[in-house]
Amino acid sequence: MLTANATPPHSMSTASPNATAVPSTSIQSSYPLPPSQYYSNYTDENVLRNRVLEPPRPLSEVNYSMFGVTMTNDDTIIRPLETQGIKRLYPRDYDHKRELKKMNISILVNFLDLIDVLVKCPDTMKREEKCADIAMLFVQMHHLINELRPHQARETIRVTLQYQKKFRGDIIMRLNKQIDRVNEIIATCMNNIPEMNEVRNGFEELKHILVNGDASDGNLVNGDISESDFEMNELDSIMCSIVDDI
Repeated sequence: MLTANATPPHSMSTASPNATAVPSTSIQSSYPLPPSQYYSNYTDENVLRNRVLEPPRPLSEVNYSMFGVTMTNDDTIIRPLETQGIKRLYPRDYDHKRELKKMNISILVNFLDLIDVLVKCPDTMKREEKCADIAMLFVQMHHLINELRPHQARETIRVTLQYQKKFRGDIIMRLNKQIDRVNEIIATCMNNIPEMNEVRNGFEELKHILVNGDASDGNLVNGDISESDFEMNELDSIMCSIVDDI
């Protein structure tokens, strides 16, 4: 319940003695509060301190009222017309599509008859009879359509699952393409890495040139560099060769 005061509490002290007090008005909403007013209370702290509302209890009574209509717990989802006090206009064994087409034609014919009655004799009881016949046909058609609701629900679930399957299949296909591309890149990099023997031979040749002073550019001086100065880790030599190739 929402309560609105026309005058704030602190304004009573400043009001003149001759002024009449405005009565407070109470506003009551005809509809329940929005969902945010409920789920926002279910915080971790409120749940630990048991400050949240308890879930609604199951109905203990057999009958209950919903929107002014008395409902029963053990009722079927789609109640037969006979249980509602309505006469059935189609046989027990029937085809929904065929009966719906017949009722659609009957409604059109009765509507044309109603127009003819309204033109020729609108004040007769025949007009009421035609309106009642059209209303009965609409009730029968509405009941037949409701009987197809379970089938519609199953088809909706089937279509939704097919969409999810296709969506996930597309994701898997794109992921496999990316995996294949990464594998190709890794295979290409592995093929470009020189063999261990080639790296070792190249390192031995480089060490021989540097130690003996056989460099072609003449910048190295023989005897100034010892063999221990050029001892390198085998993995370091491999990395150097990879960097040179890049």
